[in-house]
Amino acid sequence: MKKIEAIIKPFKLDDVKEALSELGVQGMTITEVKGFGRTGGKKEVHRGSAYIVDFVPKVKIEVVVPEALVAQILEAIERTAKTDRMGDGKIFVRPIEGAIRIRTGERDDSAI
Repeated sequence: MKKIEAIIKPFKLDDVKEALSELGVQGMTITEVKGFGRTGGKKEVHRGSAYIVDFVPKVKIEVVVPEALVAQILEAIERTAKTDRMGDGKIFVRPIEGAIRIRTGERDDSAI
């Protein structure tokens, strides 16, 4: 099993969610986050004064999936979240040692 964490632009969330659903992903966790990367934020003007917005709003998607689906899911996220502009986000993949569905006691692939 692998945990895939994708940090994307908020307006791309529905597209990514739909693409993952088509691949059979039945559950995901979504968190509204803020951060910055290489750009260091963006300059904005408010009432005539310029200032730097250090943290840009993003959405973090977390899914735990069987190894067999990882490549397809990574491709789907990359394809649907891409805008070809700076700040499209990042995808991280981590190994997961185990999973337990609390209600039924199912373990590992059965639990996801």
